[in-house]
Amino acid sequence: MARPPKMRVDGPAAMPMKQIPLAIGPQSQPTFDNFIAHDNSAALDHLRAAIAPATPTYLWGPSGSGKTHLLRALVHQHQGAGEHVAAFDAHDPTPWSARDDCTLVIVDHCECLDAERQHAAFVLFLQCANAGALWVAAGRVPPVDLPLRDDLRTRLAWGHVFALQPLAEHQVRAVLRRQADQRGIFLGDEVMDYLLTRFARDLKNLMGLLDRLDHYALARQRAVTVPLLRQMLQDDLGASGRGA
Repeated sequence: MARPPKMRVDGPAAMPMKQIPLAIGPQSQPTFDNFIAHDNSAALDHLRAAIAPATPTYLWGPSGSGKTHLLRALVHQHQGAGEHVAAFDAHDPTPWSARDDCTLVIVDHCECLDAERQHAAFVLFLQCANAGALWVAAGRVPPVDLPLRDDLRTRLAWGHVFALQPLAEHQVRAVLRRQADQRGIFLGDEVMDYLLTRFARDLKNLMGLLDRLDHYALARQRAVTVPLLRQMLQDDLGASGRGA
């Protein structure tokens, strides 16, 4: 059943008021505990137990397979233990540097590293090896297929390499259903089919869409339906057009 509408306070003229939802807080911190592993449990278990010094690790897989989530979870774990971490994305400006007492260095989106950042990553790799720090990197393709200079590409393949798999459709459905139930949303099959046939099955983006749909339905005191989802998307297009 759809959740009952929240209490509404009417003005003197009994004019209907649109409920204003609470501000949406920041997305939850990616951790190992909230990572949905399924076929990627080997990589999860490996990173949970990884401590410096250790053999380098490289994660690869398509968008939505959980690479960045695992990297951020690893950063969260090390920072929670009071350790110093250096984390970089292929689009971050240079120079890149890490403290001498850094225990973890992260490099994400390795397939996008340009010549300048390839050099920066290679220097960081050597620093990690000399300092005994943990090195973990990620990209969309296996090391052998990375469009990188040979010395960096071979070093990324030196250690543990994990191929991450995105969730299958039935797994995505189960996750969305569980998340909807926790929010008190009835997510019918028609809405689920609409989400999975018209949007990328990237769980992060789908969860963000579910969050927006939840607040949109609350603001209008309506059940979550395909017409409501379409209306939300149309409103989004109108808002983006006005902002252009």
